Amino acid sequence: MKYWLLKSEPEVYSIDHLKKDHQTDWEGVRNYLARNYMMKEMSLGDLCFFYHSNSDPAGITGVAKVSRQAEPDLLQFNKKSEFYDQKSTRQNPRWFCVQIQFVKKFKNLISLARLKQEYALQKMALVQKGQRLSVQPVSQTEFDFILSIAEAGSRPRLDQSVSEN
Repeated sequence: MKYWLLKSEPEVYSIDHLKKDHQTDWEGVRNYLARNYMMKEMSLGDLCFFYHSNSDPAGITGVAKVSRQAEPDLLQFNKKSEFYDQKSTRQNPRWFCVQIQFVKKFKNLISLARLKQEYALQKMALVQKGQRLSVQPVSQTEFDFILSIAEAGSRPRLDQSVSEN
């Protein structure tokens, strides 16, 4: 099993939308590296953090899982879609998407600021300067650590923070 972080603006598609819908295609991704992660590395049952981006505060809101392997993103063929790609054809699609399924919403959002404070997460892609990918790998250690934060709720951190080093 692999672990991932998926970013979405909450006004566009939030964890609450996913909870209501139960599952959705992770469509509209137009970055080749993010596409390749979905096409070549994501597998059925992989777990994903659901991250609200461009919000105040931005952060991880819950967990989803991959419920279908990558298939062509149908938005690339829709001329009315902002994700239309005139170079894509049904015989030779350029863009793919996985389907994800709701697992759980965290009681409290884990903010990006909080994640950046955690020494255990200092190498996580999300906290690196300039990291903007909407689909990112997460290590099992990072995934487990973040789940422990979510389960702890508002208890104080017991680990060492980056600023203490």
